[in-house]
Amino acid sequence: MNAQGRAQQLREQIAYHNHRYYTLDQPEISDASFDALLRELIDIETANPQLVTPDSPTQRVGGVASEKFAKVTHRQQMMSLGNVFDDAELSEFDERVRKSLNLEVAEYVCEPKMDGLAIELVYEHGRFVQGSTRGDGVIGEDVTPNLRTVRNLPLVLKEAPTLLEVRGEIFMRKADFAKMNKQREEAGEETFVNPRNSAAGALRQLDPRSTAARPLSLFVYELGTVEGVSFENHWKKLEWLEKAGFPVNSRRFRAKGLAHVREVYERLMGERHSLPYEIDGLVVKVDQEDHRRRLGQVSKTPRWAIAYKFPPEEAETVVENIAIQVGRTGALTPVANLKPVFVGGVTVTNATLHNEDELNRKDVRVGDWVFIRRAGDVIPEVVKVITSKRVGEPAKFAFPTQCPVCGTLVLKDPEKAVQRCPSETCPAKMAGRLRHFATRPAMDIDGLGDKLCEQLVATGAVKTQADLYKLDVAKLMALERLGEKSAQNLVDALERSKKTTLRRFIYALGIPQVGEATAKALAEHFRAVPALLAADVETLKAVKDVGPEVARSIFEFFAFDENKRMVHALLEAGVTPAPPEASTAGPFSGKTVVLTGTLSKMGRDQAKEEIERRGGKVSGSVSKKTDFLVAGAEAGSKLTKAKELGVRVLDEDAFAALLQS
Repeated sequence: MNAQGRAQQLREQIAYHNHRYYTLDQPEISDASFDALLRELIDIETANPQLVTPDSPTQRVGGVASEKFAKVTHRQQMMSLGNVFDDAELSEFDERVRKSLNLEVAEYVCEPKMDGLAIELVYEHGRFVQGSTRGDGVIGEDVTPNLRTVRNLPLVLKEAPTLLEVRGEIFMRKADFAKMNKQREEAGEETFVNPRNSAAGALRQLDPRSTAARPLSLFVYELGTVEGVSFENHWKKLEWLEKAGFPVNSRRFRAKGLAHVREVYERLMGERHSLPYEIDGLVVKVDQEDHRRRLGQVSKTPRWAIAYKFPPEEAETVVENIAIQVGRTGALTPVANLKPVFVGGVTVTNATLHNEDELNRKDVRVGDWVFIRRAGDVIPEVVKVITSKRVGEPAKFAFPTQCPVCGTLVLKDPEKAVQRCPSETCPAKMAGRLRHFATRPAMDIDGLGDKLCEQLVATGAVKTQADLYKLDVAKLMALERLGEKSAQNLVDALERSKKTTLRRFIYALGIPQVGEATAKALAEHFRAVPALLAADVETLKAVKDVGPEVARSIFEFFAFDENKRMVHALLEAGVTPAPPEASTAGPFSGKTVVLTGTLSKMGRDQAKEEIERRGGKVSGSVSKKTDFLVAGAEAGSKLTKAKELGVRVLDEDAFAALLQS
């Protein structure tokens, strides 16, 4: 296909997907796929300027004013940002800015790129009189009644110029989105794909009462036409907006030069999943207003700003198969085997479908195109089926009535949407228990991975966790792909693991509903294995943070003779769980500590135990309540935040000195 034909094809595809997203609120492709279509068209038109047409998507901001709403003509055009996706493209932007302004170093303001819907708010004499969507940048949709329902949007300003146009983003916070989706699911309604899609749909409801029922939020970030006030730079403009009563994102930074911009980008990327709202990149804006005027714009895009996008976390791909995995508790989990797709920084080939009820609700079938999502280190999940891409009528997945590993009839938990294999001899359950037993928070047995656990169970070499301590080099070398050195290393790791703490030992047993915190509470209360084994339900309920359900789960675990025999066998094999040391008064007593980076002298788990033994509490995030941040090598965004909040930072040597004191 020649360039002209491909350009026309791309314009039609982009127009179709714009309509699906902006008008119908039913996207069929991910942001990354849409960006790829637009970038391909931009490349073709850049190489062939004669192909540029007035109605090309590259000449528009995106979105068309809906016929459902009155039209609003913006006094000043609402521009859209160009995107860059790597350091090289960011450097090109910075170089263009510096050359145009004849600067050695450019000064920028960096703000999180909110994943929402752009809007304009108009105030006359301090009163909110009109709100509209961006539309095509020149003409938008009047959604004033709907915007009045946004709770953090100020309707009256204390002090304001005669006319004030404010640009911002309507979005939905993660917690609000999750709560709303849960309510929709319980009501039997279709859930939303993501907070952005939900916010866009909410703002464009014909009945404002429907909008009010959805928890929308606002951040403002720019001005349009203003009468009676001016600003020399963008930073002061944002400060003024905040003082005037507008919600302005506090995660904004001034950056002098490209290196500083990159630092901010890495910082925000590290914070991305801990923020209460979705962001998909960093907006980089030239700070000085006179510099902006000199730089101007290209078509609908300013030359003075750019969006540095994060790697996409949503993508679409094809379900090639649906498999069932059996975990250590016997739970049967459906997993979608996918056509490989790059998302969230990695290539994904599998995504969880959670359970039978979730599989049926989403109606995922082999051959379907689906949205998948991978946020941070979270296991990828299938978010939604793209039903418009379904070919024919593929068969629904039939959930097995028998365990796919051992053939035992499965049982459905009446209180939870989980099917379980009840067999205590199921190889898959045993392999899962071995994997859990060997994890770092448990017995910390280096070298005992998934495949080896499966081999040990399949060959009959290990039937319970205690059998691990009967292994020797010869037995291990008989297994597939395990040489003498690897076998010896594993034997050494097993020997080291015998010296452990009671809390690790309890957690390693894999008692249902007993996590690390509960294992710690049990260890502190009982202080020895025999006392825990002898405890009845009432005694267990007396333990801090152990409720009736967890107490019954612990009691039933030890009431099963096989489990009791396994525990005794572990002790007879030489495993010696040490009771918790009494907390001592010292610099960490009553303090909240956060660990970040890599510690060279001790592992993270050991550092946590040492702090807790001295009466301290270890938290996962930095806040105003944090007393110390222990920063090892390659400390990231937590270190930056600690410095901003004035939290005392300890390097590894200072931390060790405090432990000794």
